Amino acid sequence: MQAEKHVVVIGNGIAGITLAQRLRARSASRITIISAESATHFSRPALMYVYMGHMRRQDITPYPDWYWKEQQITQLQDYVQTIDFASKTLQLRQNGSFRYDVLVLATGSSAVYYNWEGQHLKGVQSLITMQDLELMQQQTQGIKQAVIVGGGLIGIEMAEMLQSKGIAVSMLVRDNLYWRSNLPVAEAELVTQHIQNCGITLQLQEELAELTGDDTGRVSAAKTQSGKVIPCQFAGVATGVKPTIDFLKNTGLELDKGILVDYFFRTNIEDVYAIGDCAQFKDPAPGQPALEQLWYTARQHGEVLAANLCGSSKPYNRGPWFNSAKFLNIEYQTYGFVPHDWDEQNYGSLYWEHAAKTKCIRLFYERETGLLKGINLLGVRYRHDLCHHWLQQNYTIHQVMQELTAVNFDSEFFQHYEPVLLQQYYQQFPDRQAPVKQHSWWNLRQRFSLFSEKADNC
Repeated sequence: MQAEKHVVVIGNGIAGITLAQRLRARSASRITIISAESATHFSRPALMYVYMGHMRRQDITPYPDWYWKEQQITQLQDYVQTIDFASKTLQLRQNGSFRYDVLVLATGSSAVYYNWEGQHLKGVQSLITMQDLELMQQQTQGIKQAVIVGGGLIGIEMAEMLQSKGIAVSMLVRDNLYWRSNLPVAEAELVTQHIQNCGITLQLQEELAELTGDDTGRVSAAKTQSGKVIPCQFAGVATGVKPTIDFLKNTGLELDKGILVDYFFRTNIEDVYAIGDCAQFKDPAPGQPALEQLWYTARQHGEVLAANLCGSSKPYNRGPWFNSAKFLNIEYQTYGFVPHDWDEQNYGSLYWEHAAKTKCIRLFYERETGLLKGINLLGVRYRHDLCHHWLQQNYTIHQVMQELTAVNFDSEFFQHYEPVLLQQYYQQFPDRQAPVKQHSWWNLRQRFSLFSEKADNC
């Protein structure tokens, strides 16, 4: 990219900041990042730990001020009021008119509300932004009871935060098990039991009907559609997120649920791109989501767009799906595709669960071909690069079973689940009764050179 070009990025989350860093590594162009939320980039997943007292606010800022000066990346905390794409001009609330040559929209996502009666009462809020954290710190001081509306990943984070302050928490969960819309029954049962064992009340198969308030205008109770009334002084909304695009309506930019882009992150307007939570692929590949609202994919978006702005011409290719989260004390990782339900005639799985119901492993495969399709892990860590390699290289379940020793970090723990998975494997594949030969971690490193540092692709 030419040095005289001015690249403006709206949004300083992981997508926008990655784009700026990768671009600077290869280009001398002028770079400005604008965010209404904060003066500098911070780690959004760490917001909960600030609330819980495990970290200070300055601890979640990964880069010191001198870093941005050294990199010659300008950061502005300001609100973009309007965009004139014809003149390539932004109108900022504090800094007035601001011109760009290349515009990257990385505006993130916002909470979804469903027009419940009482949703504007004091003490009702979501948790996405730094401002949300500050508001939650204020609104939960001295309270005793809280309700979380929704049973997703943000919801369980809010529940853990509140419980750390001694606040009794009830969660309204639409399904019969926690996160059942994403997890198979066994995994959902494990997570549900763990949450309940930790002292959080799960109101299963319940949805919010309305929120009622007291004489001061503060929320005092949540009423469910079945008629339950749950007293609370705080209601956390965790019913999903949507791309932040309202300020872009009627501007000529092509929108749907998000900002429509191709796999080069180009919009319908020249020199305007979109990445991260706000980007929606106009023609997603078969079986792939149009919206990818994950931290990991947002970072990839920034890397790929930076490379293309630097002269590359490679379309975005996410590779095997990956996500991670935490259900209180249980870590969760998922690789590839593991549906919440499946046709047993076409798909099968190997499943192990610890007797204490705090750990489990699922290897999901296609019956006809034996191809590994996905992996679910709860309370267990596998080697990330090897799982990615299995899926990227279209491993079969037979090949995977030969590398179980290599994928697990804890060799002693491996002995606990290996016999169970092998027994299931032999039951499902009786023609393969010969002992499975195990490949060690070090042998795999030598054979494939899988885990060397990858060069920056910008």
